[in-house]
Amino acid sequence: MAPLKAGDKFPEGVKFEWAPITNADPTSCGKPQEYDASKEFAGKKVVLVAVPGAFTPGCQAMHLPPYIQLQDELQSKGVDKVVVIASNDSWVMNAWGKVNKVTGTDYLLLMSDSKTSFGKTHGWMAGMGDRLGRFAIVIEKDGTISYAEKEDNPSQVTVSGADAVLAKL
Repeated sequence: MAPLKAGDKFPEGVKFEWAPITNADPTSCGKPQEYDASKEFAGKKVVLVAVPGAFTPGCQAMHLPPYIQLQDELQSKGVDKVVVIASNDSWVMNAWGKVNKVTGTDYLLLMSDSKTSFGKTHGWMAGMGDRLGRFAIVIEKDGTISYAEKEDNPSQVTVSGADAVLAKL
């Protein structure tokens, strides 16, 4: 299947997996559960970001932190939710959230794409084994994709970074 592009509708049936982090007990790790992105994104403006791997140097230092730091600016542009996915399992994504103090929020969610293979289905792999490419997709409230860019080099954070996305909103 061809990669998603601006003007496409976000596909039906997209599911990720996650182990929610709660404010009630941020040290706990919720039971992994399915997240129906197609349904949960409906009626919301969502930035879907993919990284090759949680805790990897580029993802930890250059990709995730700006999305955390620019939350207010993204929300002021109408973004309801930022969802970061990686090939890691939901336990690792949960731990990555804890380390980065992303707990108990419905705004920034860290999820696993190890089960549903969104990256393979929609042409967004990194070319480094079974890892997602580094990309960002903006899904509008009506389900239309207004921005979809993948890094040419998965070690760079240019078109998929928070600043690039913010500039296109």
